[in-house]
Amino acid sequence: MPIFGENSDVDARQKGMFSMNLFQQKRLIKTFYLIAFLFVPLLVHLAVIQLFHNEEYSQKALEQRTLQVALEEIPRGKILDRTGQQSLTMGEKEPRITLFPQIIQEKQTAANRLGRILGRNPDELLAFFHAKPQFLPYPLTESQIRQIKDLKIPGVMVEEISLRYGVEPLASHVVGHLGHISGLASLEKLNSLTEKNYKISDLIGTSGLEYFYEKELKAEQPTMLARAYVDVYRRLIQGLGIQTEPQQKTGRQDVITTLDRDIQATVEKIMDEQLPRGAVVVMDARTGDLLAMASRPNYNPANIAQSLSDGNDAFLDHCTALYQPGSIFKVVVAAAALEEGLVKPGDSFVCLGDKDHYISCWHKPGHGPITFEEAFAQSCNPVFAELAVKLGAQKIIKYAQAFGLASQNIIGYPLSKDQRQNLELIAKPYNLVNSSVGQGPVLTTPVQLTAMMNVIVNNGVYIEPRLVKGVLNEQGKMSRHYPMGGSHKVISSETAKEIKRLLWLVTEKGVGKEAMVSGYGSAGKTGSAEIGNGKKTVNAWFSGFAPYDRPKYVVTVLVEGGISGGASAAPIFREIEKSILMLPH
Repeated sequence: MPIFGENSDVDARQKGMFSMNLFQQKRLIKTFYLIAFLFVPLLVHLAVIQLFHNEEYSQKALEQRTLQVALEEIPRGKILDRTGQQSLTMGEKEPRITLFPQIIQEKQTAANRLGRILGRNPDELLAFFHAKPQFLPYPLTESQIRQIKDLKIPGVMVEEISLRYGVEPLASHVVGHLGHISGLASLEKLNSLTEKNYKISDLIGTSGLEYFYEKELKAEQPTMLARAYVDVYRRLIQGLGIQTEPQQKTGRQDVITTLDRDIQATVEKIMDEQLPRGAVVVMDARTGDLLAMASRPNYNPANIAQSLSDGNDAFLDHCTALYQPGSIFKVVVAAAALEEGLVKPGDSFVCLGDKDHYISCWHKPGHGPITFEEAFAQSCNPVFAELAVKLGAQKIIKYAQAFGLASQNIIGYPLSKDQRQNLELIAKPYNLVNSSVGQGPVLTTPVQLTAMMNVIVNNGVYIEPRLVKGVLNEQGKMSRHYPMGGSHKVISSETAKEIKRLLWLVTEKGVGKEAMVSGYGSAGKTGSAEIGNGKKTVNAWFSGFAPYDRPKYVVTVLVEGGISGGASAAPIFREIEKSILMLPH
């Protein structure tokens, strides 16, 4: 019996131990799953880092153990001309001293030696030796480059730097300029609008294409880096030293415009010589593409501080600003009258000069008996006032709108609409007569007048002006494409052909003789808009095209503070047309 009892106790103990082991095993399993569950988010996070942010964190790790200098003045995409090859900011690569101050032991000695080569005070240079790695802002001659290399100072190099701006950047008002981020609120907003990372020290677009395409142009890496591999004591690591490394993914994109760099440069050169205040617009007569847009006074986007001291007027883009067009608006009145059958080229009128019933003529004695085509060539005001009264305000408004004079749209260039432009004001009391000669409430931009004149060239069809072709990514593909402008019929081909002939009469025997381009033939319309500032100031216009038989370029010239369209704007039109027609295109 005792033996039997002892066996029972053993069995009981064994069963108890088994139950306890089973409980411990279950607890261990639960603990394992709990720990595994807790580690899942960490594993997922590590997987995300490895799969999606590996390059980013590798870059940060590399930056922590190296010193680097961006071999690019402003890491940013380019704004290119219509070829997609030539930058409008005219930036090039130029040699500069690249400095790694942390590596340089004898800073004063190095500053003294560089100062002698550069012809600068060593104390001026010494400030750079106590700053972050950077390139110095001094241009270098070939002789200076050789002398600096011969110094063989560790941490002092000469490298090619990509500069954003050349000596004479083009189309500054269209391209726009850069500025600093105004504060933390602006910084937060920028970072919320794009996946790209902005820092408070970054430069961003504040006007023009630089502003409209900021998200695309912004680069997160320079195209090229000079990188110094150092140990914890900031000593160069043997075998690695300082290397220049291209960056494959910079995040930038380029904007391809419709502007032609050669035409733009030609226009700006002529303006600098002859047109201190005003605007010039050049349009491709076949496509509606804007080939040049230039405004004066000008500013230098590479030196905004200096430009600001010259006055805010330098930043106004006169090409897209509103002005009274003067007698160029007579093209709309003439087209409407011909299209509506109210007049024929040979119809007779009488001009009484400053004694006319509706409006005085610029020719004070009066033209006397005059045909419609003669009135157009001589820009006779009373004849067009009489036609406007016969047409009525609503028809003039309708044709002006069809000619694009109510639309400020430019493809790829989303400017805010200037609400002062309102053709409906033509119908208000006492406005019709003044409106018939492009005064009173009639306001247009040089771009609009160029597109209006292009209607005549294109057999009565309006083509919306285009400034941007698209955006090119780093893979060389268009990430955004803007097709050529939409079109609509404004007047019949017959009316357009007749207006074209009348425009030729202006330059052949009328008030625009100075706009005739010898060897090519040209046609167009003058305008002289008086500004009501008490000083009898005139904005002088000429808008036309050449060659006459096969028009290639439509050009509009505005001269602020001129004498008249025929005396001030027409000669500049002639020189621009002839110069760009002779370019090798």
